Amino acid sequence: MIFEKLQQIIIEELGVEANEVTMTASISDDLGADSLDAVELIMAIEDEFEIKVSDEAAQAFKTVDQIVTFIESVK
Repeated sequence: MIFEKLQQIIIEELGVEANEVTMTASISDDLGADSLDAVELIMAIEDEFEIKVSDEAAQAFKTVDQIVTFIESVK
């Protein structure tokens, strides 16, 4: 369920296709997010999941799987 919600956020924020958003997809390399996209993505994740993502945690996110793991750890 977390992955599906996150997938929708990524599709909306980055304008990518659903089949591009996999657990192993790189946020920048595979999905094309630049630093501004990444900030907007984190803000959308915080709103959707009602969590706070520290700057350190956000900078460590490289793949979709890392974001899912983080969300699971704080929920």
